[in-house]
Amino acid sequence: MKICVLGTRGFPLIQGGVEKHCESLYTEFPAEYRFVIFRRKPYVRVTPSYPNITFIDLPSTKIKGFEAVYHSFLSTCRAVLSRPDIVHIHNIGPALFSPLLKLCGIKVVLTYHSPNYEHKKWGWGVRTLLKWSEKIALRMSDAVIFVNKFQLEKYDERTRSKSYYIPTGIPRITPATQQNYIRELGLTPGKYVLGVGRITPEKGFDCLEKAFAGVDTDYKLVIAGGVETESAYLDELKSILPPEKIVFTGYVYGEKLNQLYTHAGLYVLSSYNEGFPLVLLEAMSYGLDVLVSDIPASHLVDLPADDYFSKGDYEELARKIERKLKYPRQQKYELEAYDWTAIVKRLAAVYDKLN
Repeated sequence: MKICVLGTRGFPLIQGGVEKHCESLYTEFPAEYRFVIFRRKPYVRVTPSYPNITFIDLPSTKIKGFEAVYHSFLSTCRAVLSRPDIVHIHNIGPALFSPLLKLCGIKVVLTYHSPNYEHKKWGWGVRTLLKWSEKIALRMSDAVIFVNKFQLEKYDERTRSKSYYIPTGIPRITPATQQNYIRELGLTPGKYVLGVGRITPEKGFDCLEKAFAGVDTDYKLVIAGGVETESAYLDELKSILPPEKIVFTGYVYGEKLNQLYTHAGLYVLSSYNEGFPLVLLEAMSYGLDVLVSDIPASHLVDLPADDYFSKGDYEELARKIERKLKYPRQQKYELEAYDWTAIVKRLAAVYDKLN
């Protein structure tokens, strides 16, 4: 079976939840499924060899609001020429041109990661386009994968009848034994609060910083994530706390990210919007104590009520951080539902049904 994949910037070593999702997912498939992954050239760092994956790198831009549309159009046209059995589109924006695929008789699978039009970074024009793309995506798709079961429940029977809830999985982890990277950052093991994610307003790092400013502690705050188009937001974040209280690592991965998770004293998910909180699952897989924004996506995992704080309420978050740091603890979570091997089997069954 030949499947073209679009809607991701690509992998490996490319920042983003969708990118991590695709890397973990497609590299686990057996050889009888052949994938063509369309990547965006400006983000490509390396091209590894996988037995059943071919990368096609197409021109793109990094212009906010135009990048995904431009690359999705090129990828859709190239997919038509490739004559695959299925095109798998990740997220609603890149599905704008899916009618062209249907016109050519190609089956379409959509993974609905998040309602992007809810993100603060988009203006009225982009939000309107994304809502229109959502309607097209749900109508044109032969199957829809929702990583968030609460999002699935919002739609009518026509959509639900061809939809499946398949969550994102957790990459297999081995806690770090080294501390050299966190020492380079001036951090002490167990004495910092960690937030991970792309530097964009919907991640709520401003709320996290304002909360941390109100906490009487010798812990530091670490924000691990890169900035792409939101440089003004990064400047705002850098103005909230004095430099000696906070560390911005930029985009990190591999052993460096492993060390940050392994040696953190507390993990905070401060997001205003999430499709599926992969970084929260990663933190839980390390056994970290967590505090999470009370949004629908954070209830996809089973956490005690005390682990939640009201979205955007930095005063409540400050009180809860202070309490967690006063009584530090490791946790053990039930995460069997997020095993990638089982997730691959469920998606493969969807492909097989359509083929």
